[in-house]
Amino acid sequence: MVELDHTFSTGKDTDYNWQAILDLERLVPCVEGGSVLEATSPESVKAEIKVRMGAMSMTFKGTVEVAERDDDAHRALLKVKSRDVGGSGYANADVTFAVTNGGGDIHTAAQISGKAASMGEGVVASVLDALIKDFTTKLANI
Repeated sequence: MVELDHTFSTGKDTDYNWQAILDLERLVPCVEGGSVLEATSPESVKAEIKVRMGAMSMTFKGTVEVAERDDDAHRALLKVKSRDVGGSGYANADVTFAVTNGGGDIHTAAQISGKAASMGEGVVASVLDALIKDFTTKLANI
């Protein structure tokens, strides 16, 4: 299990940030290599992400869903469940957003198996960290 914490700044008000987090069709493409394949409900999408880890390139397909949301506190838990298309591994994550005026906080708890996990926890953590930092930059522009 890899756990990471990040803050993000958008310069936008709380309501705008909250709506951006809940709009999965806008949110998922903010992740480098991420794309929405199909919206299955207002709070769930089928998605894929192409990830580079060192010399390896992997594609994970699965679902992203808003599993919990507290509109008053502007907190949401997104659950990501995906499998490695070319192997037997998976990448699952619970991503908690706490949105504030101007930005917010993200807590990521990820579980990785298969080829990606064989790279070692340090590599996995650094790749995830870079993905999330890039995501927070793009989040400010949606």
